[in-house]
Amino acid sequence: MSRAWTYVALTSFFELVWIYWFNIVSVWWQWIFIIIFIMIDFYFLTKACELLPTGTVYAIFAAVGTLGTALMDIWIFDEPISVGKVIFMIILVVGVIGLKMADS
Repeated sequence: MSRAWTYVALTSFFELVWIYWFNIVSVWWQWIFIIIFIMIDFYFLTKACELLPTGTVYAIFAAVGTLGTALMDIWIFDEPISVGKVIFMIILVVGVIGLKMADS
């Protein structure tokens, strides 16, 4: 995997990490971790945008964040899954693939 795609993977991962923490914090000092994870997330997002088209990076970043958050809600936080959620997640994935193919 090239360095650019490693940055995309890392920014996507840290996006999900801070969103997870956002859902579980219970005391004020835990917010420090969220701020740190957000700063790490934006560092890798910036590095990815230096090496790849910003539209591609942001599309992947947003899709992974959205899909990851929806799946986290379902699997970790026991939110109900619906046909509508599944359909829109599929549309999101198709959109990201389409944007990537249009870049090529």
